Amino acid sequence: MRLIEEEHRTLPGRLIDNLTHAIVSGEIPAGTKISESELATRYSVSRGPLREAIRLLEGRGLVCHIPHAGARVITLNRNEVLEVYTVREALEGMAARLSAQHMSHREIDELRILLDKHEVAINRADGREYFQDEGDLDFHFRIVRGCENEKLINLLCGELYHLVRMYRYQSSRIASRPQKALAQHRQILESIAVRDEELAEILMRRHISGAQKNIALQLENKKGSNAIIEEKQT
Repeated sequence: MRLIEEEHRTLPGRLIDNLTHAIVSGEIPAGTKISESELATRYSVSRGPLREAIRLLEGRGLVCHIPHAGARVITLNRNEVLEVYTVREALEGMAARLSAQHMSHREIDELRILLDKHEVAINRADGREYFQDEGDLDFHFRIVRGCENEKLINLLCGELYHLVRMYRYQSSRIASRPQKALAQHRQILESIAVRDEELAEILMRRHISGAQKNIALQLENKKGSNAIIEEKQT
């Protein structure tokens, strides 16, 4: 949580939150060129704070700067996405194992309450999506923080965090995925509650592996749709 809190002390929190949410949710699609004038108008801010926010988004891995072309929302190819998820599966599996050792009863009870709130949000959206806000409102973030391993925390809550959220959001909107993901979250949490380290790691790895497969399928379908469109245009 320290990384996010540090950023909110140095930048207008609402602006960076809005921009991050817009990119992660796809409101500003992958590959979109960043227009400072358009965003300044949309969010009613001056260019100075906006440029600082864009700089931070580059640090989060959500925006890249292309020489002579300006800033764009990041686009990862299929292999890059799958590589990120392969790393995530291993690291978050380890984090779940360590959290089974270290999480307090109070932290576990708080996570049960959080998942109840997530269930309400899913039902409110008629089961169409499972979008978790960042930080302490994010189940995965809380599990990683509970592992008490600073190296893992810095990797998963820093360098990879927002990029992973971007693709988690896409996966969460696949039909039946929200309810299935919530059920898996509950299973992971209960394995941590009974201090079954091995099961916690297995369930977390299985959960992320399933998300990886869903995203791979989604990217393949998108690639196929684009190919059909291009064929019709030629």
